[in-house]
Amino acid sequence: MSWYAFAVGYVDARWPELGGNSRKNTAKTLTAATIALLRVQPTQFAPVAVRTALREWAFNATRRADAPRDVVTILRWVERNSLPVSAWEEPERVDEVLRAVDTRLDGKQAAAWSRKRHRRILNVVMKHAIRRRVLRTNPLPKGKESTTVTKTSNAVDKRSLMNADQAAALLDWIRRRPRGGKRLHAFFATLYYCGLRPEEAVAMRVEDVTIPGPDARDQWCELLIHTATPEVGKQWTDTGEIHEERDLKGRAEGETRTAPGHPALTRILRQHIEDEQLKPGDLLFQGETGGILAGSVIRRAWRSARKAVLPPHVFESPTGKRVYDNRHTRLTKWLNDGIPPAQVAEWAGNSVPVLLATYARCVDGQLPDLKKRLEAAGDLPELPDGG
Repeated sequence: MSWYAFAVGYVDARWPELGGNSRKNTAKTLTAATIALLRVQPTQFAPVAVRTALREWAFNATRRADAPRDVVTILRWVERNSLPVSAWEEPERVDEVLRAVDTRLDGKQAAAWSRKRHRRILNVVMKHAIRRRVLRTNPLPKGKESTTVTKTSNAVDKRSLMNADQAAALLDWIRRRPRGGKRLHAFFATLYYCGLRPEEAVAMRVEDVTIPGPDARDQWCELLIHTATPEVGKQWTDTGEIHEERDLKGRAEGETRTAPGHPALTRILRQHIEDEQLKPGDLLFQGETGGILAGSVIRRAWRSARKAVLPPHVFESPTGKRVYDNRHTRLTKWLNDGIPPAQVAEWAGNSVPVLLATYARCVDGQLPDLKKRLEAAGDLPELPDGG
């Protein structure tokens, strides 16, 4: 069996059980591996056309049958020139494939997390080959050899965190934005004050927010998070929609969590719901046409705010570079404010070990208090002079 035929069969076998992002990432990995396992590299087709034919058509179970004629021509050539699966038994070939998945199109080494993901996917593919008795053993490196070049750290870069002045300036600029500014301001304020993931915030309904009355003594609101709608791409979802509705990350099916909202956020959301005339079942944050707020709109607004507000040297730095950095900033602030890690993990939807591994380097400001505690414990007792 050719490697190409096996890879296509693998995609079809796994497709129903994979989410949209997993389907897309599998296609990317198989594309790089398939090109590396060709007898000769194609010269009659543009490299980008070959990659697109494989990633977007060959390794997409729902689109393959509708591939245009030029794509079919490329895929037939690939199938004729694909090495057999047994090529994986040659160490030199394995090294070539790993170099291919570890290298970006510009020839530079891919990020560590990207290399790790590619290898994880390839290991699953190899296990499938063994179960189908196409291969006898997994040819990929094992143990320390497999991790020496893919060591990753999930720790947040401290430089990406925003201080209070920066966050306030960014949110204020977005609020004053002529087109949809107030609507986007409510969205970004929710990310900042509650530490939500963007795909969780865009999935929220009005009924998921408990807002106290204007005269209530306690003005903290509460958010119920139960769904995420990550932006995947309509070619990778079963519904043909750009977003895919999923359960919460790292949680059991149907599980929910709550997060507290600062009184400042309560005021913002109360006004937002009133201005937009939203009903309980409506999406809390909507696009201009009433649908899900698009990721491209979110990212563009955030980038524009950073460019307008931050000095050039800060704009070029990691400070608040990603929308996700609102979450990182909030979770770090909770920890620095002395909120117990178990509570922060519950609000954030993380496990305590993951939370600490991610944010331990960002926790600071507690050293003076810790020194006082250590001093209070006293020094060693003075012993009588033995002389």
